[in-house]
Amino acid sequence: MANKAVLAGASGLIGSKLLDVLLGHDYYDEVIVLVRNEFPLKHPKLVQIRVDFDDLEKHASTITGHAVFCCLGSTRKKTPNLTDYRKVDHDYPLQLAQIASKNKVEQYHLVSALGANARSANFYTKMKGETEEDIINAGLPSLHIYRPALLTGDRQERRTGERIFTLIMKVIDPILVGSLKKYQSIPAATVARAMFNQSMKQLEGVFIYPSDEIKNLS
Repeated sequence: MANKAVLAGASGLIGSKLLDVLLGHDYYDEVIVLVRNEFPLKHPKLVQIRVDFDDLEKHASTITGHAVFCCLGSTRKKTPNLTDYRKVDHDYPLQLAQIASKNKVEQYHLVSALGANARSANFYTKMKGETEEDIINAGLPSLHIYRPALLTGDRQERRTGERIFTLIMKVIDPILVGSLKKYQSIPAATVARAMFNQSMKQLEGVFIYPSDEIKNLS
């Protein structure tokens, strides 16, 4: 049976790695990528759909298939307005999940964040937690939530502070063991591979993977 995947956030650190995996493996016959602007990549399985995420319902007919992968996310630097920030990290993933549920998509895979907690006093972790809870309530048959720690990998944009922290984590990671292991930094490619691997399993329910477990799934 032909399998179709839908990916949102393909230009990001995890999304770009996941796209490579989806296109490079024969499990999926078609990969639909929802983009604001098309990028210069051609592949027999790849279909790029230009969308206005503020009007995502207009493209609901394309959000079908075996699995939807949501790698959408922003930063305070790129999106200083908190309302716009919440749109990208909460509203768009939620609407995508609601459409997927309505269209009876079998699986939904969401990139969240370590420490996500809807009752947190921190804006970011609270928003991520609320996103998780709201998507859980969308009623998807198979929901997979990934909570990576600090991501490593080559980004398109320069993040000086993050590069410095990554160097620090190279020193700290080896001493983060036991219950602290989930705080170790994690390559974006590892998260992408875990998402793909889980999508090949016929699992029903809600699954939340902390960063150390993501490594075991990759």
